Amino acid sequence: MSRQRALVTGGAGFLGSHLCDALITEGWNVVAVDNLITGRRGNLDHLRNEPAFEFVEKDICRPFDVGKVDYVFHFASPASPVDYMQHGIATLQVGSLGTFHALDVARTYGAKYLVSSTSECYGDPLEHPQKETYWGNVNSIGPRSVYDEAKRFTEAVTMAYRRYHKVDTRIVRIFNTYGPRMQLNDGRVVPNFMKQALRGEDLTVYGDGSQTRSFCYVSDEIDGFMRLAKSDEYLPVNIGNPNEFTILNCAERVLKVTGSKSRIRYEPLPQDDPKQRRPDITKARTLLGWEPRIDLEIGLQMSLEYFRKAVIEETAVRDIP
Repeated sequence: MSRQRALVTGGAGFLGSHLCDALITEGWNVVAVDNLITGRRGNLDHLRNEPAFEFVEKDICRPFDVGKVDYVFHFASPASPVDYMQHGIATLQVGSLGTFHALDVARTYGAKYLVSSTSECYGDPLEHPQKETYWGNVNSIGPRSVYDEAKRFTEAVTMAYRRYHKVDTRIVRIFNTYGPRMQLNDGRVVPNFMKQALRGEDLTVYGDGSQTRSFCYVSDEIDGFMRLAKSDEYLPVNIGNPNEFTILNCAERVLKVTGSKSRIRYEPLPQDDPKQRRPDITKARTLLGWEPRIDLEIGLQMSLEYFRKAVIEETAVRDIP
């Protein structure tokens, strides 16, 4: 019996590369497509000699075809504030044009389809915790809108292809995820704190640090994706850790795990930065039998060696004359 073939757009990214690993482990042939704006070939180095894996450097904002596939996982998009602020137009394009083209591949080959959406669809929420039925509180013209609205549009296109073209779709709303292969300078909370702590720099906390996030370790997140991919649920599903931490709590745990003597420095809160973020995962528990198992401190310990090596490598590059 031949192995099924999966397409992963954004396959050289943080989550996309871990998803490639999980699919190969489960017996899939995988083709990863990425234009490498924010993805990194280094995330896939360990698959270089893997016969079940293929990498194609391609911009999916133009029509593309990688041959017959049985499943399309659309994970292409800048996802960190640093990246989508720098690549705002590209973020809007991949959420719109890229989504159309990924869905067209699924439609052409009768493939199943799962798209990565985001908790940013909830904006700065007026409902807490956030259920999938909450429509959100998003500033459609603010600086973060290039990402928030791109993902909201992604969901709309996905549902339209289901209604009009009968594509078998799924939507996952991802909450703050962390772990190995994150970009060191991507602006998200965990890599920022880990980098600063390991360098002995002050940890930058925006606002008073009382805003909250829910941090999910990458292996738990990928497990949720795989369970959703095998399910029949087509409406959005939150996959994230419901344990809520203040940003200050997270900074204190990073200092503990790294053993750093760094101090905490406070800066003004960026515009439209959400004050609270916590998923209601009742749906994932009920339909998928999923919930995260790795708590924040253990996940930080599991990530420490990766971030330590990344800091050493960046320092070495920076010191080259």
